Amino acid sequence: MAPRVLVSDELSETAVQIFRDRGVEVDYMPKLGKDKEKLAEIIGQYDGLAIRSATKVTEKLLENATNLKVVGRAGIGVDNVDIPAASKKGVIVMNTPFGNSITTAEHAIAMMFAVARQIPEANASTHAGKWEKSKFMGVELFNKTLGVIGAGNIGGIVCDRAVGLKMKVVAYDPFLSDERAKQLGVTKVELDDLLARADFITLHVPLTDKTRNILSAENLAKTRKGVRIINCARGGLIDEAALVDALKSGHVAGAALDVFEVEPATANPLFNMPNVVCTPHLGASTTEAQENVALQVAEQMSDYLLTGAVSNALNMPNVTAEQAAIMGPWIKLASHLGAFIGQMTEEPIRAVNILYDGRVADMNLAALNQAVIAGVMKASNPDVNLVSAPIVAKERGIQVSTTKQDKTGTFDAYIKVTMVTDKRERSVAGTCFADGKPRFIQIKGINIDAEVGRHMLYTTNDDVPGIIGLLGMTMGKNGVNIANFTLGRSGVGQDAIAILYLDQAIDAKVVDTLEATGMFQQVKPLEFDVA
Repeated sequence: MAPRVLVSDELSETAVQIFRDRGVEVDYMPKLGKDKEKLAEIIGQYDGLAIRSATKVTEKLLENATNLKVVGRAGIGVDNVDIPAASKKGVIVMNTPFGNSITTAEHAIAMMFAVARQIPEANASTHAGKWEKSKFMGVELFNKTLGVIGAGNIGGIVCDRAVGLKMKVVAYDPFLSDERAKQLGVTKVELDDLLARADFITLHVPLTDKTRNILSAENLAKTRKGVRIINCARGGLIDEAALVDALKSGHVAGAALDVFEVEPATANPLFNMPNVVCTPHLGASTTEAQENVALQVAEQMSDYLLTGAVSNALNMPNVTAEQAAIMGPWIKLASHLGAFIGQMTEEPIRAVNILYDGRVADMNLAALNQAVIAGVMKASNPDVNLVSAPIVAKERGIQVSTTKQDKTGTFDAYIKVTMVTDKRERSVAGTCFADGKPRFIQIKGINIDAEVGRHMLYTTNDDVPGIIGLLGMTMGKNGVNIANFTLGRSGVGQDAIAILYLDQAIDAKVVDTLEATGMFQQVKPLEFDVA
């Protein structure tokens, strides 16, 4: 059955056609995003929801989204999506951070020119029939120092354009490597150094607890007199009241703002101040950018719904289509290993330790980790998936650690999962053979070769005669057919395990019968999703 996507905001016909061409059913209802009640009424029918800024994906809406797997935001901002609620619900949230990068960077450069030459005020004056040539004395950008706060995707483009304008560029970004700074042709500095040196400052960071009011009154005071400030990133990065004071005092010579603390900004103390350029959040407002993000979100959502590829997700590791094809069996194995641990454990789990050996250690471990944790959590919460599992694990205080190592044994690669409780440790290891089928290769330190079946019975016992006969007789008396079985032991007369592959699930009566014999330390029915 083809996945279904609802488009509840304006999206281009070309983008909508991408869904259809890829084999995804799509309903285009661009006005629905503003009708919260109607959207909540029908959202349960859809696997995907494509939006812009009008649709609000709230916790309340998500409660009705019983089949929803992915929300795609055509654009970079996701203020209208409750990401924590989506994560708990197991819904991937994607955006399109690169579709409007050039447009936003160009707007920042345009705003820098505008404030440097007082273009808006000069334009208004000239339209009013005045000829105030001497009033609008500007400054050149040539040879000036531009301070770029945030040299990521958009900030990096701004750096490139500014270098082309023969500006001296200094950049502050904790994640900017020396090599990347050299490629951009900029000087990497600390924030205080940037503030002291820059003639112009432009902001290109997300709004977080760490970046909120990064240009505070204190930091504005550290800037050189006559600095000009540009913000085309996010409102809240600048203390607007402090900026007003700095402009009035003349310490800041001008500002160009595309974003504001409160939007829509219909009133603001910065409005109508001399040499303050204001635009209504136009950073992404070009024909090319709007089309690019629409096409990108349609491709990303289609890729995920049809192939499992994850791009630009905010609550899930990215997995390319190529990775998804290669990693598919390993993700399934990771999920089975987690499910084994989860079903075997009836006491609170304190930690899960995951070892990756051989070539699997070079794969996307973040995605594999989430598959393990999802498998563990499903035993107690069947609604958990790859997205919500880390949230649930964190809420329960489960520590997750990862180790990787070069090939150490017979297998080219394997995964070993160890569960730690206050009372015990339990481990299981598995690999994927050439046929792509996941297999358990070690349980309790005992080497085995066991495929994963839908209905399995796991038992542990001392290595004594008669166990297989006892298991077979008990299953026969209860009308349960054994399709296959696997045995393993640590040594003659030592610990032994048996795994029975059954044609059906068994009830508690069968377990009670086996336990009553006193021959087994553990009798555990296991269920696995082998679809």
